Amino acid sequence: MAKGAPKPQNVSEALRDAVARTLETTVGSTRGRAQEAVDEILRGAEASAGRVRSQVRSAEAGAGAVRDRVRGALEDVRPASVEDLRGVHRELRAISRRLEGIERKLATLESAAPTSARGAGTGATRSTRSKGGAEPGGGRSSPASPDR
Repeated sequence: MAKGAPKPQNVSEALRDAVARTLETTVGSTRGRAQEAVDEILRGAEASAGRVRSQVRSAEAGAGAVRDRVRGALEDVRPASVEDLRGVHRELRAISRRLEGIERKLATLESAAPTSARGAGTGATRSTRSKGGAEPGGGRSSPASPDR
């Protein structure tokens, strides 16, 4: 062997060291580039997520306004509930009782009045009923004045 040539044992170690240094340099620079790429992707994803959050908030606000308008519209056109019908039924029964009381009072007044006061006299007294024979509303007094 020549005097300046490395020994085989040293050559293999030297080659191994050179390959290891090359790999470390390559891996180190590749790792740095990969980290930069990942950081860039992460920044883009965070920016996109911020835009999406903003759009979701805007959509939620719009959906709330639409929900309120739909509820208002449905409230106006919804069918009567059972409770609504019960209330109307109670009111109708109360009106019916008031009408029966008025009709009894009217019958009592008509039977107590003398026959001449009912228009059978000389014609000088004017009937309170129209020429058709009945007042509008069937000759009954209005609910606002039940004591007539």
